[in-house]
Amino acid sequence: MRSKAQVKGHPIHPILVAFPIAFLYGGFLFDLAGRLGGWASVWTTGAYLSLAGLASGLIAGVPGLVDYLFVVPPRSSGKTRATYHMMVNVSALVCFAAGWAFREGSTWLPGTGTLLLEALGLVLVTGGGWLGGTLVYRNQIGVDHRYAGAGKWREQSVAGKPGESVVVARSDELKVGQMKLIHAGSLRLVLARTEGGHVVFDDHCTHRGGSLADGVLACDTVTCPWHGSQFDVRSGAVKSGPAEKPISTYSVTETGGEVRLTVPSNRTA
Repeated sequence: MRSKAQVKGHPIHPILVAFPIAFLYGGFLFDLAGRLGGWASVWTTGAYLSLAGLASGLIAGVPGLVDYLFVVPPRSSGKTRATYHMMVNVSALVCFAAGWAFREGSTWLPGTGTLLLEALGLVLVTGGGWLGGTLVYRNQIGVDHRYAGAGKWREQSVAGKPGESVVVARSDELKVGQMKLIHAGSLRLVLARTEGGHVVFDDHCTHRGGSLADGVLACDTVTCPWHGSQFDVRSGAVKSGPAEKPISTYSVTETGGEVRLTVPSNRTA
C-alpha cells in the first residue's frame, strides 16, 4: 500500500524513526555512563539526547499516524499490529519523559528512577521497531510493489447514497489486468478490468484483511499480497486458500465512456 505521507514515493515515517531510536539509546547510555563514572558532562549529554529523542519521536509519529489512519487496511491483522506499534512507541516516549521527574533540577543528574524508566523505554522502543519492521516486510505497508503491467497506484473517493449510480472511472482508464482502489463511504472497493470487462469487489481479503487492490490480478483471479489467497473477481469465490470465505462483488456498468458503480450500503463486517 503506497504511503500517504511520502515524497516522490518514499515514505517519510521510516526515514524519520532512525533519529528517535538513536537519540533514545544514546540518552540512556550516556546517562548510565555519566552516573556510574560521576561525569557531569556525560550525563548532561545524555539529558540533551533524551530531549532530542522525545522531540524527534513526536515528529516521526506524525507521518506514521497519517499512514495508520489512511493506509493500513481496516479490519485486518495489519491494523491490529499497527495499533500495537503505535501504543508501544508512545509508551516508550512516556517512559523517557517521566524519567525527567527523577533528575536533579540544577545538574540534570539522572536518578535511579530515570535510568529504570529509560531502560524500560528502550525495551518498548525495540519492540515497537520490531512491529514496525513486520508491518513493512509482512504487511507491505508503505511498499508500492506494482507488478508488470499493473500501472501506477490509483485511488479515488466517490460520494453517493446507497443504490445511487456514480462514476468511478473512464472506460479507457484501466487496461486489462489493472485495478483501482475506490473509497465509497466507509467501504473500500476494488475496480478491476478483466478480459470480460470491469468488475468491482471488496478490498478486504477474508483471511487476514489484506488489501486486494494491492495484490495481483490475472485471468479473472485476484491474489492477496499478504498470504496468497486467491478469489474469482466475478463471483467472489475462493479459488485458493488460506482464505475460506468468499469476497463480496458489486454491480458495475459501462456506458457513454464511463464506468459506473451502484453504491452499496455501508457496513462494518
